[in-house]
Amino acid sequence: MIDTHCHLNFDSYRDDLEAVIARAAAAGVTRVVVPAIDPDTSRDILDLCSRHAGLFAAVGIHPNSSADFTPALLKPLADVAAHPKVVAIGEIGLDYYWDNSPKPKQFEAFESQLALAAKLALPVIIHNREASADIMDILESWVRGLPDSLKTRPGVLHSFSAPADIAERALEAGFYIGFTGPITYKKADDLRAVAARVPLDRLLVETDGPFLTPTPHRGQRNEPAYIPYIVERLAALHQVTVEQMAQATTENAARLFALP
Repeated sequence: MIDTHCHLNFDSYRDDLEAVIARAAAAGVTRVVVPAIDPDTSRDILDLCSRHAGLFAAVGIHPNSSADFTPALLKPLADVAAHPKVVAIGEIGLDYYWDNSPKPKQFEAFESQLALAAKLALPVIIHNREASADIMDILESWVRGLPDSLKTRPGVLHSFSAPADIAERALEAGFYIGFTGPITYKKADDLRAVAARVPLDRLLVETDGPFLTPTPHRGQRNEPAYIPYIVERLAALHQVTVEQMAQATTENAARLFALP
């Protein structure tokens, strides 16, 4: 299995990172994509992933880190993205929940990084919080201009929590949909209904650790070893075996991110 989104560079993993990676492997999670949130974490994550065979990097500027964005940041980001351990640009997008960055700056950072991803032929990891309509308008326009090599794997809407019509638009545009711990929560029937309608070949599983810990560990720090809980819930929704869901989501992640 592959955890397609976990912030293993965060301080909450500092004291036991090796144990976290070992527990993941014991649970069958052999690869993890670690996304950045700003230029500094992009460099730090690349260093982390270079030291662990099963870790892969996504580099980029999160919308909540975009207040000071300038086009000058794209060159060093492109330099880091050239490393073979970098498999995506992300996480990038729009966030209208927090007030950490003005919308014009978020738009500038988002659209500039989408252009960079297209230039580098790298998929994108999309952060969307209460910005679904704007996100999809931008992504649908972006996808139309992509090279053929990227049109079939433009990216993922990570930790999906939007309505069903947004999932449908994303799927139509070629995107994958990532599901996290909330798929296991008691009151998440609407989210499960969306997940049940996503084709098997477009599903991804992720922790978004250290956040969004699945049941039965909710309230604790999240980690990649908990991916099987998400796989199990998706398997039940799609009426396939756990093994079939694990294989499908693993193949999907490997295809999207061109993982070895």
